[in-house]
Amino acid sequence: MENKEINEQCGKQTIKFNHPPVIISRASTVGEMEGQGPLASYFDQIETDPTFGQDSWEKGESEMVRRTVELAISKSGIEKEKIRYIFGGDLLGQLIGTTFGLKDFDIPVFGLYGACSTCGESLSLAAMTVSAGYADYAIAATSSHFGGAEKQFRFPLEYGNQRPLSATWTVTGSGAFVVARTSTEQPMNSYPRISAVTTGKIVDYGVRDSMNMGACMAPAAADVIYQALEDLSLKPNQLDKIITGDLGKVGSEILIKLLRDNGYDIEKQHMDCGVEIFDNSEQDTHSGGSGCGCSAVTLAGYILHKLDEQEWKKILFVPTGALLSTVSYNEGETIPGIAHALLIEQGGGN
Repeated sequence: MENKEINEQCGKQTIKFNHPPVIISRASTVGEMEGQGPLASYFDQIETDPTFGQDSWEKGESEMVRRTVELAISKSGIEKEKIRYIFGGDLLGQLIGTTFGLKDFDIPVFGLYGACSTCGESLSLAAMTVSAGYADYAIAATSSHFGGAEKQFRFPLEYGNQRPLSATWTVTGSGAFVVARTSTEQPMNSYPRISAVTTGKIVDYGVRDSMNMGACMAPAAADVIYQALEDLSLKPNQLDKIITGDLGKVGSEILIKLLRDNGYDIEKQHMDCGVEIFDNSEQDTHSGGSGCGCSAVTLAGYILHKLDEQEWKKILFVPTGALLSTVSYNEGETIPGIAHALLIEQGGGN
């Protein structure tokens, strides 16, 4: 007799949930630049002080994380003690943005690093954990900060270096999501649900240009989108949107071409958070936005709002990451990419 409680392993890389976990609350905090962009009205908090009242960018990022997670918990209506795990990460060395931001919550933490794909990684693991019954509630949280990321990966802002047109602008932002378990007895159908997750592989096309993150990440995005569509037997026109994290304009063009070469045309459905978050005619961000916070705040604000309002019914959310460090880059290594895909549907399903 078939056990209807068991989740399904689909194809090579996908898990389909029998009782999809739901996102019962989310929160987003952004900086001044993001607050001047076209998605400003969707964010919960816009902070004009780049240090968030602290004395460094790094401490400011931690404060941003703390505020965002606190707000997500508050909006959920769930007592903090009922949240069993936090899955979180950022771009800074040893995850100090996350570590110092979460240290006073007294909740068990898994620190994650997937570069700018970390939102997808944290949401996937939170969904898998609650679906398996290891927690009733878990939080996925990610962040990035323009000043801290530039200092660590590129040049100090005081240097005033010129950036090529392929470069992206690291988003100052943090997104947090409270993910809840569902069951036959407690379906919670009104919330956006994570129906499936496709875990990405590391893909390396040999790109070495750290100022062209889109080219580094596009092959990984193409690989996981292809596999998600194959594993779930979906056609692009069955999705309202296929949303990548931060490929920017350059990477988006590469992604569409790679998938066309493999039999899928996603141009009509494709959207990129890095392209959407800034107005390039008014804000000089070159290829667009990037950073862990880019896809996180766009999902928490704009994307889930579209699902709430039933303008979209089903989307594939695909945060993308470039797996480099200052050590690997300075030693001449290539920049591999990774991406993770989540099938997210509007509330109201069975």
